[in-house]
Amino acid sequence: MVRVRIAPSPTGDPHVGTAYIALFNMCFARQAGGKFVLRIEDTDQQRSTAKSEQAILDSLSWLGLQWDEGPDVGGEYGPYRQSERADIYTKHAQQLIDSGKAFYCYRTPQELDELRAQRREQGIQKALKASDLQLSNEEIERRKAQGIAPVVRMVVPEEGPCHVRDRLRGLIELDWANVDAQILLKQDGLPTYHLANVVDDHLMQISHVIRGEEWINSAPKHQLLYEYFGWDMPELVHMPLLRNPDKSKLSKRKNPTSITYYRDAGFMPEGLVNYLGRMGWSMPDESEKFSLGEMVSQFDIDKVSLGGPVFDQEKLRWLNGLWIREDLQPAEFIQRYANWAFPQGKAEAIVDLLQQRVETFADMAPLASVFFVDHPSLKQESFDALKLDAETQLKVLQFLSWTLDQQSDWQRDALYQQIAALADKMGLKLRDFLQPVFVAMSGSTVCPPVFDLMSIVGADLSRVRLRLAIEFLGGVSKKAAKRLEKEFATL
Repeated sequence: MVRVRIAPSPTGDPHVGTAYIALFNMCFARQAGGKFVLRIEDTDQQRSTAKSEQAILDSLSWLGLQWDEGPDVGGEYGPYRQSERADIYTKHAQQLIDSGKAFYCYRTPQELDELRAQRREQGIQKALKASDLQLSNEEIERRKAQGIAPVVRMVVPEEGPCHVRDRLRGLIELDWANVDAQILLKQDGLPTYHLANVVDDHLMQISHVIRGEEWINSAPKHQLLYEYFGWDMPELVHMPLLRNPDKSKLSKRKNPTSITYYRDAGFMPEGLVNYLGRMGWSMPDESEKFSLGEMVSQFDIDKVSLGGPVFDQEKLRWLNGLWIREDLQPAEFIQRYANWAFPQGKAEAIVDLLQQRVETFADMAPLASVFFVDHPSLKQESFDALKLDAETQLKVLQFLSWTLDQQSDWQRDALYQQIAALADKMGLKLRDFLQPVFVAMSGSTVCPPVFDLMSIVGADLSRVRLRLAIEFLGGVSKKAAKRLEKEFATL
């Protein structure tokens, strides 16, 4: 039976790249009458959160990408969270150690940096191997006595070609000299992606691994692990990466990448899925608008194009407009609009802010409009009227954008504390600091309380509004960005 999977990490906002890979996995499974598995790769205990995991489940469900097995629906190959499978990985790591295919490594991060620096100075381009990391038995015992926990690394060949077969790309040749002695178990005893991925794929009987092409360079490690364990390797299919219009890898600094952004910005799930389906693939009749069911019925993984598909916001908006105009009857349009505009709690929160500011119901429309757009219309005169000079305004917005990229708690009070602390570190009065933020968030120097506004519109739309304001003010050049990043790091 065809069995495929995705294994997202619950460490941030659910990414459209995850949806893209999930879509192609699901279509491949449905076309073949197989199973689509969702596995949560949560071995990064410091960054993984239950909230992020739920956001992944909710966003994929919103798109209609339903899995057959997973942490919420169960299945015969569970558990489906890697954090709940630690004993399985420990057992398999020990098997590799016992067979001489892996080893305990007591090297410190500082020593590794020094080794790499020395090799660069000597003009050596090879990755670090087991032979480079060896310590004497006496030194190992000394470090054990100090309570230093080792990592477990795999043994990899020193040099020579490694041939990996990919369904879309044929035989790929990679150089073992560029493959390091990969960590398999971290100091905390939890696995890295590489060990967990291989062990889980085997135990869950995954037949095909459909993933992004960024994993091609990791394929030799995975193939070697399959050989070490004596297992058959699933067939590999490396999908082309989504690109920004400038052909760079899709990133949130240049394009909104969170699935929840597109939901909150008013896109239909059918429109977004349709657009993602066109990323590197097309219907036999080359029709641009098609449903998920139509894609499943016509899907052929071998027809995927390897050219980097460009994620174009304007094209997506056009396609989403077709869905709105052609597929929604007025009654359904009204219902969908109401569900989007007034999800549970949002209407109450807006009324709490605005009711004391209006004299007629008609007054609500202009005041509330800022809550229902993906970004406000910006005018230069709004920024020109502020107390801060243009350079400081740009710095405020950039530093705030970087700060909020790491903000997980989006409640009003948490935002206030974070933003007030940043203003203080920058030596600015909060009132002055907030002026360009008001304009970025609302298009005006007069708007509802900005912390409440940000809390209600949510993290994704708030971050996008800040980035658009930065671009409106001229953006930050690469040279200026390096200078600002150094300054930001000192705060």
